[in-house]
Amino acid sequence: MSHTIITGAKGGATQGAIAPNRLEIRDLIKNREQFSLYIQALTIMFATPQNNPLSHFSIGGIHGLPYVSWEGAGGNRPVQGSGWNGYCTHGNVLFPTWHRPYVALYEQVLQQHALDVAKTYRSDQQLWLNAAQNLRAPFWDWATNSVPPPEVVSLQTVNITTPDGKTSSVPNPLLQYTFNPIDPSFPRPWGLLRTTIRSPTSSASNVTDVQRLISDLSSIQGDLTSSTYNLFARVRTWPAFSNHSVGDGGSSSNSLEAIHDRVHGTVGGHMGYPEVAGFDPLFFLHHANVDRLLSLWSAVNPGVWVSPGPALQGGSFTIAANATLDNKTSLTPFWNSQTGFWASSEMATSAGLNYTYPEFNGLNLGNPKAVSAAIAAYISRQYGVGQFSSPSSAGPGVSLLAQPFAAEGAIALAAHDAPAAHDDTPASEAPDVIYDWAARIHAKKFELGHGYAVLIFLGDIPDDPEHWRTSPSFVGAHIAFVNTHTEQCANCREQTEHVIEGFVHLNEAIAKQSGLSSFEPSVVAPYLKDNLHWRIQAVDRTSVEIERLTSLEVIAVSNPLTLAPDSLFPTVGETEHHHHITHGRLGGARHGHA
Repeated sequence: MSHTIITGAKGGATQGAIAPNRLEIRDLIKNREQFSLYIQALTIMFATPQNNPLSHFSIGGIHGLPYVSWEGAGGNRPVQGSGWNGYCTHGNVLFPTWHRPYVALYEQVLQQHALDVAKTYRSDQQLWLNAAQNLRAPFWDWATNSVPPPEVVSLQTVNITTPDGKTSSVPNPLLQYTFNPIDPSFPRPWGLLRTTIRSPTSSASNVTDVQRLISDLSSIQGDLTSSTYNLFARVRTWPAFSNHSVGDGGSSSNSLEAIHDRVHGTVGGHMGYPEVAGFDPLFFLHHANVDRLLSLWSAVNPGVWVSPGPALQGGSFTIAANATLDNKTSLTPFWNSQTGFWASSEMATSAGLNYTYPEFNGLNLGNPKAVSAAIAAYISRQYGVGQFSSPSSAGPGVSLLAQPFAAEGAIALAAHDAPAAHDDTPASEAPDVIYDWAARIHAKKFELGHGYAVLIFLGDIPDDPEHWRTSPSFVGAHIAFVNTHTEQCANCREQTEHVIEGFVHLNEAIAKQSGLSSFEPSVVAPYLKDNLHWRIQAVDRTSVEIERLTSLEVIAVSNPLTLAPDSLFPTVGETEHHHHITHGRLGGARHGHA
């Protein structure tokens, strides 16, 4: 059979960029031509018969259900020794790179439909053709704004310019996907749901609770921003960056996958479960942003790319459980020729798939050191404000990051190869060291038999689980992104001992709520011993008794951070595990030593 070669979208240009930009969804909405084409192209993809390999259903199904071969990749049944019957890779070193050609495939099909639509416009046709050539899959920057715009979460119709030149109100495809028909292989509850849903009020609900969705997403804004900043500031190795599995050499901050999991689990509904997440239109907005963070992190850490590691979570449709993965492993089912597949080694940049992100516009990409400085400055400016609030010298919520980091100088360095200017603020006004606090969470991913969240609080917890995430004491959550029914997933049964790791950073919440005068361990440890608490929720927000998650271990950790005026990011000192803070409580530290 002939295979679809993943090339990415073709043509187009963005001034000052090596390839057309993927735009943040809010910016795409402001672009009349591109947004109009985007909505119409999505509508066509959704209406394409589900047995067409380039339909929304078939491409979304690559991620999980209906567990069938896509365009012949891997034959008609999973490779011997595989535990997971979908193609997606989670919990291993290929997580970021496998999803790169996946989004590019979706983008490629989307653009082709947009080009076809552009040819039907009666006037200014070249304007529309240019817009179609420049159209790329938009991203949702949840680290800046965790609540997508109304055009994504609440509007039943959207206004676009149609081929007759008129402004028309059309059904909004971004809200949900309608199965036609529901695949007979879908187990409960998915076999009962005609459309994708988000944040349902119960596991049996077939309706999206929009206000609950907005509230839940709002509640994790601080957690997402802090986790994203710390991913760049403190994670330097590929194992620590790429996936949520323990054993990366002792990282003290979240991986890209762990942050990604929090978005999936908080949106809930289909997005909350890997076997059906790909059907929700929000999936590709989310994963375009995950890919953007991959591009940005790679720029900050030039030369760091996929390192060998095991297929810890049972492999995939084409990867045997516990196989060794590396940058040459085939990223199936994404064909790059009629006989072969993309590999991570071929996509260290996005240029080969003909897209880039606005943060790289105007930079001298031939100077990796300068690009690293510029992107690091952008990360500090975009996500760093408020991350190291000082209760003593700056007051709650006031960032010290703006003092030591020369953001504008780094931008100038990348654009013009000029020396970076340093901030004029005297170094003596900023403390030499500030302690960063986090709750480190370890637990067996599949122990409960379903997805779950470990919620972290500072202070009193409401009795009603429905109010947990909106409580002033709620700080953040670590999500286990797990199949609906693990009994249907051999991988899940075989990997019962697989432990995942996550961190919920506490400094901003301590600064806002504690009234303390310092982040010094002697000051903070007694406060956390009295105020650091946790609860467990299933993905449908029902409470789970802590006793059931016997593998849970929550430990308070601190890291001394040196905020040097001439550094791109703080220098991280040795992690201290304060076992005594949580020892003796269900789900707390196993040992009581400091």
